Amino acid sequence: MKKHYTIIIAGAGGIAEAAGLILMEWSAIKPTLFIGNRTYSKALKVARWIEQGTTDPCKVSSFHLPEEGLTDVMKEILLQSDLLLDCLPGNLAPKMARLAKDYHLHYANLTEYVAETEEIMHLAQDASTGFVLQTGLAPGYIDLLAHGLFKQFCREFKVDKADKLEFKVGALTHHAVGPHYYGFTWSPVGVATEYLKDAIVLRDFNITTLPALSERATLVIDGMTYEEDLTSGGAADLPAALSGKVRSLDYKTLRHIGHYAWVEKQLSKFKKIPHPIKALQQTMEAVVPHVEDDQIVLYAAVEGKDHLGVLQRREIAKRMYPQKVGKHALRAIQTTTAAPLVQAAELLLENDCKGVVLQSEIDAVPFLNGDYIVPVYGVVEFGK
Repeated sequence: MKKHYTIIIAGAGGIAEAAGLILMEWSAIKPTLFIGNRTYSKALKVARWIEQGTTDPCKVSSFHLPEEGLTDVMKEILLQSDLLLDCLPGNLAPKMARLAKDYHLHYANLTEYVAETEEIMHLAQDASTGFVLQTGLAPGYIDLLAHGLFKQFCREFKVDKADKLEFKVGALTHHAVGPHYYGFTWSPVGVATEYLKDAIVLRDFNITTLPALSERATLVIDGMTYEEDLTSGGAADLPAALSGKVRSLDYKTLRHIGHYAWVEKQLSKFKKIPHPIKALQQTMEAVVPHVEDDQIVLYAAVEGKDHLGVLQRREIAKRMYPQKVGKHALRAIQTTTAAPLVQAAELLLENDCKGVVLQSEIDAVPFLNGDYIVPVYGVVEFGK
């Protein structure tokens, strides 16, 4: 940040912690920061945790974020703030976006939920401030990486279309134990949701939807074999942006071998119940442990014929591990999700952004090489 700003973080979970710490540790000019949560004690705990984690002293304030209505304290904070970073569950995103619009704040969120994203896009189309949606890891970073790779492919090979654009992310444990071959590194409800809601893809250059977990395959990345399958939300707006330009486009989630077969076995029990997402979440939480020592594996590739008719392919793969920010050690899922969110905050605050800013509209190269992203993901060079 090149200037001083006042920023609100809504939420007090692991991503809110990481976003707050990154803001206060890596910003050239520290913002005034408020942490809000429906349980005030959690907001206060996160605020103190951030203060204790920075190498230089800082002050972080906390407040109660009620489920309904606004307190006088919250109104005062909203009136003096510049931006709202939404780290709450995705079903609450429209409510937070409405607050941002009503109080003329910039807004950025993380959710992969499609219906809520569409609601916010409609809400914010005439906003006086900027709204960056789906700007975490997946959706978020991976979509910019894939889009940037596609653009570079077209420049390099003097074409305007490609046959395939595939991009994948796995939030994984280092070890996989049966029968589920999985460990939670992020939200259980988020995992269950992406396994059950439809995926938006391109097939034969046209937008369509396919059931989640309907195109399983195996993939080798850096010598390690994973399984992949369609899941919802990770493609952001790329299917719409690249319709007519890419024959086949999809986002898939990477898992250790054997996991998806176990998930399908569980889902076969829920075919006739009214709330399968909740049922799958509860089933997984009963047997799948939470794991701290995680890793993020991501991969993007574009394939097609060059202007001479020769089939070409370009790929990028990255692997991120837990890292220390300030005095605290953060899990890989925390840094890889929070860094793009904070980078989006800088984009909004230091540019004249108004209305919705879609992932496909963000200039990939400067964003992916931004001050908050490079310490986590490293530099991105798309080639020639």
